[in-house]
Amino acid sequence: MQVVETKNEGLSREYTITLLATEIEEKVDTRLEDLRKTANIPGFRPGKVPASLMKQRYGQSVMGEVLEQAVSESSRQAIEDNTLRPAMQPNIEITKFEEGEDLEYKMAIEVLPEIQPMDFSKIEVERLVAKVEDKEIDETVDRLAQQYRQSEPIKRARKSKKGDILVIDFKGMIDGEVFAGGSAEGHNLELGSDQFIPGFEDQLIGSKAGEHVSVPVSFPADYGAESLAGKDAIFEVDVTEIREYVDTVLDDEFAKTLGQESLEELRKSISGRLEQDYAGLSRERLKRDLLDVLEKAHEFEVPPGMVDAEFESIWTQFEETRKQQGAEVEEEDKSDDELKEEYRKISMRRVQLGLLLTEVGNTNNVEVSAEEVNRALMMEAQKYPGQEKEFIELYRNNPEAMATMRAPIFEEKVVDFILELANVKERSVTIEELTKVPDSEDAKKEEKKAAAKKKPAKPRRKKAAPKADKAADKKK
Repeated sequence: MQVVETKNEGLSREYTITLLATEIEEKVDTRLEDLRKTANIPGFRPGKVPASLMKQRYGQSVMGEVLEQAVSESSRQAIEDNTLRPAMQPNIEITKFEEGEDLEYKMAIEVLPEIQPMDFSKIEVERLVAKVEDKEIDETVDRLAQQYRQSEPIKRARKSKKGDILVIDFKGMIDGEVFAGGSAEGHNLELGSDQFIPGFEDQLIGSKAGEHVSVPVSFPADYGAESLAGKDAIFEVDVTEIREYVDTVLDDEFAKTLGQESLEELRKSISGRLEQDYAGLSRERLKRDLLDVLEKAHEFEVPPGMVDAEFESIWTQFEETRKQQGAEVEEEDKSDDELKEEYRKISMRRVQLGLLLTEVGNTNNVEVSAEEVNRALMMEAQKYPGQEKEFIELYRNNPEAMATMRAPIFEEKVVDFILELANVKERSVTIEELTKVPDSEDAKKEEKKAAAKKKPAKPRRKKAAPKADKAADKKK
């Protein structure tokens, strides 16, 4: 094997590698001889097939196999001999080969930069600490009371008003024909909830129990069901009952409906959850501030291929979100070129910080145990009720997927390692200060990107037509 370096610029390296024809021929003959021992060809006993016939029958396929293996082994050997630290898989291009002649190929590779981490003891960052106030617990209890409030029939006959719950039977028709999904009996509809298409609920305000109402409506042009979009319809509605919400009594019995022994226990539970939420927000702010310090304190070249790969990942995710949410995407007022420029800056930052944290972790023997990865896998699987087993098997049979499960754990442990050495001061703040949006545009986009990774983007919700059941809405 002959290796000639043809490019050495920054982190980019290129080599021309030549494998002698004699080396290739020897490997082909060895492989054919191995096959000959077990080859089953009519007229010949195993091991007695002539070498010329083996070459005639299997020569081409064996040659392809040998070349693939030879290129893989020789490129790996060239990387080791030149003490290269690849940033990504090398790009291989066969430049010359004819059977019986030398094989020549070009290997282009980007290497990792040399990184000299700063003295972490010189870092000064703040850990913002917000205390859970009684007011916030009260507000949460009130929201729960609102969410779980009950309704009862109105005590005296009157016309319906916004906020009432009508119990209705309805049948929707287009051109006199009943359409699928447009009928139901005993449906509870809160007036003013915008549960149905625009104009439907407004026409039921002022109705009475026992009254029949014809409700003409027009489906929006962008309605989810194409067969209904833009069409006029009439719903024949019978109002069977009018109900109204009653205030929830905040006592121990209410707490028991939520799985707590008493109202006091419910408040303690809420306080504990809020404390966890605040601690998580505090951690995110601390980590973001730390990464800002690390970014400013380190300058090194970043492999362009890694930046391109990260950018493609971010841009693909953004386009998927844009397709699902349409105009609801906040960046709709910017051109794609402007967005790409912003996301490429974020990609550069991510790769730079990722390389730095990896260097720090590897240098200081930061390890992630199999138990930690399995625990994270189990927690992630719980997000898919009924499919936990399939989810876990999917990941465990996919090394790349398992690597994505390990990576954030490794990152958090490296951050903890650095924070142990840094000068971290605590400062008490209000929850408003803790949740304040970062001033930096890059930081804002980083937070949005991180949030998108934590949960899938939700599809844009269409206002629904009346349905016999709400299964379709729940899927949305």
